[in-house]
Amino acid sequence: MATNGTHKADAQRKPRPPFPAQHQDGTGEESKLEPRPRFEAPEYRAAGKLKGRKALITGADSGIGRAVAVLFAREGADLVLSYLPQEQADAEETRRAVERAGVQCHLLPGDLSEAQFCTALVEAAVRKLGGLDLLVSNAAHQSRKESLDKLTDEELEHTFQTNIFAYIRLARAALPHLKPGAAIIATSSETGILGSAKLPDYSATKGAINAFTKTLAQELVSKGIRVNAVAPGPVWTPLNPSDAGLPPEKVSEFGKQNPSGRPAQPEELAPAYVFLASNADSSYITGTVLQVMGGQTSGG
Repeated sequence: MATNGTHKADAQRKPRPPFPAQHQDGTGEESKLEPRPRFEAPEYRAAGKLKGRKALITGADSGIGRAVAVLFAREGADLVLSYLPQEQADAEETRRAVERAGVQCHLLPGDLSEAQFCTALVEAAVRKLGGLDLLVSNAAHQSRKESLDKLTDEELEHTFQTNIFAYIRLARAALPHLKPGAAIIATSSETGILGSAKLPDYSATKGAINAFTKTLAQELVSKGIRVNAVAPGPVWTPLNPSDAGLPPEKVSEFGKQNPSGRPAQPEELAPAYVFLASNADSSYITGTVLQVMGGQTSGG
């Protein structure tokens, strides 16, 4: 059994800034990120909490989505993973990691900012898996701006379409297929609680995710379907170096201002999603925004 000293030493070994200065164009690739994000959670012990469950996870090629997919698989869930077509290489690596757990894993690429794809994705997931029990709306877009006047209508619309409209559309499409005991989980952010001066549109969508989560939870509680969100602090994922408004020298310091002095690794977020997906753990929890923020505290 690990001692407290062992756990403390492991925490101290988590990558801390400064990181190499780096930037990626487009959506970013996990395989090109240095250091590589940690997603395998070697200290996590699975207990079959999601055995036989069928899950759809968006933004599952890398970052938090990849880590959640791996832990869901280790807990016994069959998966459909969604991601942008240009993220295929990362998605293939995620599928290999998932399939090592001995579960089904289907890849369905597409653009969640397109309304028709959201509906088509859910229907395809139901066909592939033979049903649907768990929806994880995790995909997101962000790009920092120096001031609000730098936010174009095109960027504003794309951020809202990807982050909150897709969540609403996916939930709407999933509801006819969800039975009592099902769960919906969204990825929020500390910015949806605290705000972020250079992320006005992104922060607004995350605040909307929180409000929609609480609202949908009220509608579905009588049907035995739980709806929750996870609000991470800074997490080391490809979202950071691919942010056009975050210069390489700022990427190297990412997470330094957090009380923990570093960003989280994706493997540190994934257990929260297992917790909220598992009726063994959270059957009485719905309408909650679970904060995983590295010591940043808020009553939001």
